[in-house]
Order: sequence, then C-alpha cells, then structure tokens
Amino acid sequence: MKTAKSSLLLLPLLAAFLLAGCNKTEEPPKPNVASQGTAPASYLDKIKARDKLIVGVFTDKPPFGFVDEAGRYVGFDTDIGRRFAKDLLGDENKVEFVAVEPASRIPFLQSDKVDLILANMTVTPERKEAVEFTNPNLKVAVQALVPQASAVKSLDDLASRTIIVTTGTTADIWLTKNHPDWKLLKFEKNSESLQALANGRGDAYAQDNLVLFSWAKQNPGYRVLEQTLGAEAPIAPAVKKGNLELRDWVNAELAKLGEEKYLLKLYDQYVRKELGDDTKPESVIVEGGKWQG
Repeated sequence: MKTAKSSLLLLPLLAAFLLAGCNKTEEPPKPNVASQGTAPASYLDKIKARDKLIVGVFTDKPPFGFVDEAGRYVGFDTDIGRRFAKDLLGDENKVEFVAVEPASRIPFLQSDKVDLILANMTVTPERKEAVEFTNPNLKVAVQALVPQASAVKSLDDLASRTIIVTTGTTADIWLTKNHPDWKLLKFEKNSESLQALANGRGDAYAQDNLVLFSWAKQNPGYRVLEQTLGAEAPIAPAVKKGNLELRDWVNAELAKLGEEKYLLKLYDQYVRKELGDDTKPESVIVEGGKWQG
C-alpha cells in the first residue's frame, strides 16, 4: 500500500514535467562552423594570388617554342604565354615557362605542374578525354620528311621502311592506330628525332608539317611528301580536365587578340620566314579562335 501511495504522489510531478517539456520552444541546431570552412577560391584567383602564370612549352620546336642563344624562351607559343600573363596579371614577365616533351604535356596538366599547355598540341578525340582544349590558335596536318635522294615517293612506300616519330605526337598516335605493323623508331624529343633522320637511322620522319617545312628550309637536302597522315586538324592550348574557368578565360582572350590580329603579328615575326611568302597565313593560324574545319 505504501508503494502504491508513493506512486500516486509522483504522477502529478511527472505530468508537470512533461507539460513543461512540451511548452518549451526548441532552438534550431547551431551550424557547425568548423565544417563550413572557407569557400575555395577560383582558379584565376589562385593564379593571381601566386602572381605567376605557369605555362608548359617546347624548347626544341622552332619557330613555335625554343630557347635562344641567351637562354631565353622564345617563339610563337611563348609570346602568347607572355601576352596571357600581361593581360591576366598586368606584366608579361609574370610567367614561368616549364619545358615539356610531347608525351609529358598531358601528365604535367594532370599533376598540376602547369596551368596551361602552349606546345603545339593537336586536338584529337583521345586527348579531349584527358584535357580541356580551348579554341584553336593554329591548324596543321601531319606529313613525312625524307632525304631528297630517297626512293620514297608516297606514304605506301614507307610500309617496309623505318619511320621516325617523336613519342606522344599526333604522328605517333596516328601511325600506331592505322598502321600497327609499320616499323616505328621513337624518340622523346623533336630534336632527337631530326638528328636520327640526319644520321640515317630511319627512312623518314613523320611530324606536324609546319615543323617539317621549317626544318627542310634550314637544312637543304630534304623534301616533304605531299600526302598527309590523316586530315588537317586544329592545334589549341589546353588546361586540366574540368578547369572550365581557365578554359573560358583563354577563349575570351583569344577572341580579344583576334580583334587586333595578334596571331598574324606573331606569324610575321616567327613563322613567315620559315615557310616562305607564298604560304597564306590563314592556312596556318586561326585568328580569334574561329576554327573552320
């Protein structure tokens, strides 16, 4: 009886407690400040905070990217890099050039060693899966260079011969895909490939025709086969896959430079003397990024 009586006395107290709990206004949960963090800066802001644009370029592919006698990076592509730095950071000297080879261009983007590649990279479906290409600035076709006295007259004549290519170039990719039974001799650098041809280690060198025309003009005794390996294709700067902000900035920059015919100025400075006055600039450069393919 005593236990029952005690329980009856506790019931009013329990009811009052529950009623007070129901009438209490619940406070909204406080935000977790630690989990909010700071919003990530844009990629352009990252470059501005660093105060330097990092660009991958060739060092042995005149007239587009090479090192002069004073050790300075010069050429068609490197001048574009300097102009990008000037328009983005206010000073053309706020650019760091990183030497790349054909096969290292994409890995350097993927590993964030560079912001941008300006190294004669031809746009292909395979490469579009790995990087973001901007609008084009050049157009090119792949051809083959042979000694003047060579018996080779057409691409078919190369089926039983040794073809020199630079690893990772469009020529390397195209020949590997379309003629897997042809014998290829591969080198990492364009300069090494050309030296191998000069030393007679192969019968032909397949590469972008702009490079071949330039080298043949400077080194008499060679000719470029008329046939092309595949169709004419655009060449474009490239950024890391997913970096749409920098890609769109470069596209806007190329459009702006097109209004002042900036690429034509670079063509006259670097390329015209390599190809000859009979070559039309519009067959080489893509002013304003407007590709007509």
